[in-house]
Amino acid sequence: MAGLQCPRYLWIYVNDPSRIPQPNLITQHTFDQGHEVGEIAKKLFPGGLDMSNLGFREMLSETSARLTDRKPIFEAAFQCNQLYARVDILNPSGDDGWDIVEVKSATEVKDENIADVAFQRYVAERCGLTVNRCYLVHINREYIRQGEIDPAGLLMSEDITERVAEVIGGMADMVEDMLQTISGDCPDSVIGRLCDSPYICPLKDGCWASLPEHPVSDLYRIGSKMDDLLKRGITSIREIPAGFKLNEKQLIQKTCVECGQPYLETDKIVDFLADLKYPHYFLDFETFATAIPMFDGTKPFQPVPFQFSLHTVASPSSGVEHKYFLARGPGDPRREFIEALSSCLGEEGSIIVYNQSFEEGVLEKLAEAYPEYQNWIENVISRMKDLIIPFRNFNYYHPNQCGSASLKHVLPSIAGITYEGMNIAEGQTASLKFMAAAFGEISEPDRQTIFNDLLEYCGQDTYGMVRIVEELRKLVVS
Repeated sequence: MAGLQCPRYLWIYVNDPSRIPQPNLITQHTFDQGHEVGEIAKKLFPGGLDMSNLGFREMLSETSARLTDRKPIFEAAFQCNQLYARVDILNPSGDDGWDIVEVKSATEVKDENIADVAFQRYVAERCGLTVNRCYLVHINREYIRQGEIDPAGLLMSEDITERVAEVIGGMADMVEDMLQTISGDCPDSVIGRLCDSPYICPLKDGCWASLPEHPVSDLYRIGSKMDDLLKRGITSIREIPAGFKLNEKQLIQKTCVECGQPYLETDKIVDFLADLKYPHYFLDFETFATAIPMFDGTKPFQPVPFQFSLHTVASPSSGVEHKYFLARGPGDPRREFIEALSSCLGEEGSIIVYNQSFEEGVLEKLAEAYPEYQNWIENVISRMKDLIIPFRNFNYYHPNQCGSASLKHVLPSIAGITYEGMNIAEGQTASLKFMAAAFGEISEPDRQTIFNDLLEYCGQDTYGMVRIVEELRKLVVS
């Protein structure tokens, strides 16, 4: 897959792998979930022979030796000259043929999966194997856990044989290009959208380090325009020529970068603030989601709330009150979460969130799980006000937002409050740290440290929203 994404990445992956950074916490979690799903998929093929714990040479020889057993083989390995491929599940098919089964912890077949399986088939057939069909086993997004995990319910199989056939015709030329890349000098760095597709390249930080302040990659929803600009040698937003087509928001961003000042649509901000009713409840949720649902009544990748922070401003002249909830594990935190939240929120006033669709979606799932809270949740959702709106609409834009309306970019830009130096500084890390503390095997002091870090992080999100509203008020009355 490295060769399909970037020649430089392929060369380093093969010739100098020590230059590839170790996976971070989030990437490692993705790998771990893939492994867990793979283990469940094996249960769909009873009597299989598992090669996953063998070394490279032993895996190759054992695969070759056990083909005559006509049993499913997990992690079957094949090598033909300089080509090496490993198949998640090789399943006997017909009298002497085999099916390739690729397992993914996603909920759909992706283009990169087709290319991956096509390469596996290409190598296996050159080793003399007869491949009949190709399948991709992935998560069934509609599966609802009830009791023990049902492998046949959690996973679904799609026949991708025809799609693989469309790709495999050009595989020989593709492989030849890759082999030439590997045998030559390390290619120069070429940056662009390829660095994020189909995955974020582990070498991206190094390749992008030379970009100037306010690079063109920061342009709001830049898309294919980024590659167009980079091919012209234009790396900074300041360098974009006047005739280059930009949309309205991108033009605002470019102007702010050039003048170094924020952009403000006073009337729009005034209207937004006027719609906020006291008391103001500033609310933020933290959730975790897993490919394999942990609790009865939940689906794969369903966000499970484990924490909220609530800052309340009762009136224009009052101070700020803070309440919070944080589950401690190891059970299902949802009922305790909704009980705590319902005891903290009053019946009147605006409930201010950042990116409302997220909190709203979590609450809707809670209403399904606990119908006795249905009416209360509907009332809460009806009172929500989304603080991201004036920033997503570019009613306010600061050049330091880097084209983003996320809280992590807006808060430092408008209020000077950053997440730098915090042990937990973004949502995915918060989720994984909570899972480690609530469900993992770590020491009690480490658990408490994580819980304290989570309280600090989530509290900063809601206090930050308080400060954003304060700063917006100052801007429109100054």
